[in-house]
Amino acid sequence: MDKAAQAGDRRPAILVTGAASGIGRACAELFARRGWYVGLYDVNTEGVTEVAAALGEGNACSGALDVSDPDAWERALAHFWSHSGQRLDVLLNNAGILTAGAFETVPLARHRAMLDVNVASIVVGCHSAFPYLEQTPGARVINMASATAIYGQPDLVTYSATKFAVRGFTEGLDLEWSRFGIRVSDVWPSFVKTAMASGFERIASARSLGIRLTPADVAGTVWRCATSRRLVHKTHWTVGLQAGLLSLATRLAPAAITRQVVRRLAH
Repeated sequence: MDKAAQAGDRRPAILVTGAASGIGRACAELFARRGWYVGLYDVNTEGVTEVAAALGEGNACSGALDVSDPDAWERALAHFWSHSGQRLDVLLNNAGILTAGAFETVPLARHRAMLDVNVASIVVGCHSAFPYLEQTPGARVINMASATAIYGQPDLVTYSATKFAVRGFTEGLDLEWSRFGIRVSDVWPSFVKTAMASGFERIASARSLGIRLTPADVAGTVWRCATSRRLVHKTHWTVGLQAGLLSLATRLAPAAITRQVVRRLAH
């Protein structure tokens, strides 16, 4: 058992998926610096082991997690619970994959993988985590969505669709789980400078808007989402000026105008 758990550590605790690199790693590091206990889980076990070691013994634990595997979720959650002082204040569903390109040129297997990792895994993760969340007063779920959930994106058709699914899932589950005192939100960054950004070079909208955000920018928004005590709950959190303006514009502008703006950005 982890020393933190042995000591009855009552620090807030967050479980991060896809934590070996990029946004997940930045979030884990930020929360650890600010006094939280952090669980890092990823298919890249070597990566999360290294990050957890850097955060320091007693501050973090790590383990293997294929987010598309329900049994792996059960093992990861039980492992985290035993190390975190038996609390799960925040579940951060961050793991995701992206394949860019014209829809018909992307192999069908990659379309299906995006559906499994970006959508089905969040359903499985939330379902598996519910008993732990319910036992932690004020627990929250934060799902990583994207600014591509604002309007469907050419060259990112399936990825964009998965983020629309995350958006709808988040809205519905937040309403449903409010009776348990569990709040559910999502975070909408635009293009972020991560390893995933290597595929953005082929996307016209990425070239038009630029890749301006860093993982630290997203982590800052995740922190505000996790720790906010707003009187009126905020479900969707945009990251950066571009995503905020695009979100506002689509709410105010007629759909036909939004469509033309997206078409222009994509060409």
